[in-house]
Amino acid sequence: MRIFLDTANVDEIRQAAKLGVISGVTTNPSLVAKEKREDMKAVIQEISSIVDGPISAEVLSLEPEAMIQEAREVSSWSPNVVVKIPISASGLEAISVLSKERVKTNLTLCFSLNQALLGAIAGATYISPFVGRLDDIGHDGMQLVSEIVEVFDRYKLPSQVIAASIRHPLHVSVAAQAGAHIATVPYTVLMQMIKHPLTDIGISRFAEDWRSIQK
Repeated sequence: MRIFLDTANVDEIRQAAKLGVISGVTTNPSLVAKEKREDMKAVIQEISSIVDGPISAEVLSLEPEAMIQEAREVSSWSPNVVVKIPISASGLEAISVLSKERVKTNLTLCFSLNQALLGAIAGATYISPFVGRLDDIGHDGMQLVSEIVEVFDRYKLPSQVIAASIRHPLHVSVAAQAGAHIATVPYTVLMQMIKHPLTDIGISRFAEDWRSIQK
């Protein structure tokens, strides 16, 4: 399973890239607004200079033709760009056209197996079930990931599954066990994945024992 970073914070992306464990980045309008960046194109191109992998950027248009035109523009910003398109009738129409043009797409705001199935049939490169948001309303987000992976495997659908809206390290572990191709995680979750109290204790004890024989 691959790890993407879910952020528009360029400093976080630089730090994470140094670890050698992330292979892509996902963004959305809310993440860009959080960083008080007004030029989406500049943000995506800056990220492309740091990470040599898929970088998801979202369209804001709602009608099919407008979505398609905007997606073509967004995809021209960098060879790494994957266009995020929300699931809707308009979104499926746009994905269907764009897939024939070899524009990579990421079906976003996915909350059901039916939505995922339609996105894959339409030709989406990636499908992003939103795990955390489902958990928030009392549903099992990871169960949905597992169901999507099972169906895609059964019917040999080429779309890759991105476990999105990740809230904590356990989400990542379960996504891997469920067979998700990718988990896209906030920077804080990535840092939490590194940590374990027994590791900290072990490092401290090794250092203390070494100091004791140096006296």
